[in-house]
Amino acid sequence: MSKTLFDKVWDAHVVDTIPDGPQILYIDKHLIHEVTSPQAFNELEARGIPIARPDQIVATADHNTPTVNQHLPIKDPLSRNQLEQLTKNCEKHGITLYALGHEYNGIVHVMAPELGITQPGMTMVCGDSHTSTHGAFGTIAFGIGTSQVAQVFASQSLLLKKPKSLRVNVNGTLAAGVLPKDVILYIISQIGTNAGTGYFCEYAGNVFEEMSMEGRMTVCNMSIEMGARGGMIAPDQTTFDYIEGKKFAPQGDAFAKAVSYWKTLPTDPDAVFDKEYHFDAADIGPMLTYGTNPGMGIKINAHIPETGDMTFEKALEYMDFKGGTQLLDTPINYVFIGSCTNSRIEDFRVAAHYIKGKQKAAHVNAWLVPGSQQVVKQLQEEGLTQVFEAAGFTLREPGCSACLAMNDDKIPSGEYCVSTSNRNFEGRQGQGARTILASPLVAAATAIEGKIIDITKTVKI
Repeated sequence: MSKTLFDKVWDAHVVDTIPDGPQILYIDKHLIHEVTSPQAFNELEARGIPIARPDQIVATADHNTPTVNQHLPIKDPLSRNQLEQLTKNCEKHGITLYALGHEYNGIVHVMAPELGITQPGMTMVCGDSHTSTHGAFGTIAFGIGTSQVAQVFASQSLLLKKPKSLRVNVNGTLAAGVLPKDVILYIISQIGTNAGTGYFCEYAGNVFEEMSMEGRMTVCNMSIEMGARGGMIAPDQTTFDYIEGKKFAPQGDAFAKAVSYWKTLPTDPDAVFDKEYHFDAADIGPMLTYGTNPGMGIKINAHIPETGDMTFEKALEYMDFKGGTQLLDTPINYVFIGSCTNSRIEDFRVAAHYIKGKQKAAHVNAWLVPGSQQVVKQLQEEGLTQVFEAAGFTLREPGCSACLAMNDDKIPSGEYCVSTSNRNFEGRQGQGARTILASPLVAAATAIEGKIIDITKTVKI
């Protein structure tokens, strides 16, 4: 029987099946951070249950962490307490922790792939919805709630109903200035934020095959924004080249053996999906969001729809935009390049390429937040740090930062922020903040100009 990529990985991890019910799925890697793990640790402690596989858990500090002066004592009492609890819990249970200041510290969905922890054919979970990022490697990866975090702690397994299968195909040639972030924002704008509910999505077509691993991670990261449980891209030579030589990747003969298995994972040619979409790459342009969910997106030089439902009207009121107008020339005081969506070295290379030789607009507060200490190191080695500094930008230290405003990095009420993050919900970046999602290229151009410009007329890459 022909199988999809998702079927192959899922079926290989089924421990048991309940007749006419859910299945027990074994979890290969469990990623944790300081915000969603304390309650789960406490639950096991109260019930006297040990951690089943501490060797399969990796912890990092990222969500509620400062991105300035990380070497100093943390001032915020909640953040300080959460990080202290994470350290104590990891020490007690023998769990690997990459705390602030560690050379491997970073956003959980950035540091795990770049260290080779994420590998094709795995099942991976984390108490964070954007765990779907890791699906870029041909991995079943998804976010879980705190009660499920405890379940994985106790059994290294989850009780789940198998999702249905969805495939999104994009073929053709992307125009200059169109990045992976634009591709996924375009897809969500076309099919909506609920199209993937109940499904696991596979992305297929030459556009994804030609993407770098960083680009694929950006796409899979936002699968949750169209309602899907997760997203996947079949592993190929690009995947294998990215993983080879990484710190925790298989080495030597073990790597060759792993690749042999990974090559069996792509979807069989005649496999059937429960739902499928097809898009032409030529229809995709640099994207912006105008509303309060990622599906409210338009091409950078397009007009906001004239009318919509109550959600649409409420969103425009919150954003202080009007139907039928363009976003071009909208003054912007805040720009954020970072988050688990766009804080990898490739994202900063794109931004630096545009910024080099230019100066940031004086009124713009531009927060550039690398996704990990490894990215910080690469920025320095490639001379990109100097490019940003010469243009008037300041790089902060790794963390989730202004993506969710759980830390000190908050956008003031009423201000617009062109952001490379993944969500533009009301108050996501700070109470009353107005988020416009975009690619690192659009964000960089906005920081230089101090307003939204039509990069299709100025950028050739």
